[in-house]
Amino acid sequence: MTRLMHVKSGPYAPPVPVRELTARSADGSRLHVEVHGPEGAPAVVLAHGWTCSTAFWAAQIRALAADHRVVAYDQRGHGRTPAAATCSTDALADDLEAVLRATLAPGEKAVIVGHSMGGMTVMAAAGRPAFREHAAAVLLCSTGSSKLVAESLVLPLPAGGLRTFVTRKILGARLPLGPVTPVGMRILKYATMGPGSSPLMVEACARIVHACPTGVRCTWAGVLDLLDLEHGVRELRVPTAVVIGTADRLTPPVHSRAMAAALPECVGVTELPGVGHMTPVEAPELVTSRIRELVGTYLPGAGDESAAESAGAANEEASA
Repeated sequence: MTRLMHVKSGPYAPPVPVRELTARSADGSRLHVEVHGPEGAPAVVLAHGWTCSTAFWAAQIRALAADHRVVAYDQRGHGRTPAAATCSTDALADDLEAVLRATLAPGEKAVIVGHSMGGMTVMAAAGRPAFREHAAAVLLCSTGSSKLVAESLVLPLPAGGLRTFVTRKILGARLPLGPVTPVGMRILKYATMGPGSSPLMVEACARIVHACPTGVRCTWAGVLDLLDLEHGVRELRVPTAVVIGTADRLTPPVHSRAMAAALPECVGVTELPGVGHMTPVEAPELVTSRIRELVGTYLPGAGDESAAESAGAANEEASA
């Protein structure tokens, strides 16, 4: 099971859930699931990215749980979900279906949010029955559907075979990350965050990422290397918003622009100047506002007034 090394206090500390449960995926894998906020409130489901955990969503959970029911879960091998023999995009889709069925009533709708590999999870599940039953709208943060290694800007080399080869070797390297150190935080900040990220933001992300076991990190790196979910983008037949940082080296804006062009119902692309790959941590208010806007617009009874307020706040931050 993943080692847990999270910030223990302050704004990046994981909130305490109202309840915890275990969802069983199609292959029997046990998924750690947390539920925050009041029963009966509008539902939001959060799927984190590669090497992260539910702790990654601390800012969104704190902001939303007062008036939303927020469901967050650990992807297989991450956080408190044990590693599994099968690691594939189909398994990610199975897992999301299992979480939706375990936490939502039949026919109940939710806004589903995916960051990085979590966004790929959403794309993989887009055509699945449980997803279509429960998804009212989607927010994709810092993600892509294919050619992840070829388009990566982690290495300052010209695009081509050499950059792709070296990037693949780096992302799949089996070297343990070890304890969080100043050098490790500088490396993580360069690769995954914008230049304006605060030391506290960087440390919070480093502790989450460094807690991911080496084997899990490398196995999923191999899955992402071969990713092709362009069909999943076309299957996302619900209102879908996209958020991306212009300084994202792992999934640069070329991915978001391609997804926006292919989505059947894209309801906006927000590019955040100077923000890196970790958008929910680097721009927490913007991401939270986008979630609130989708809830207010696409979940019946959630309230148009809150959606309008969230849209205004989000636009103000994006233009700042």
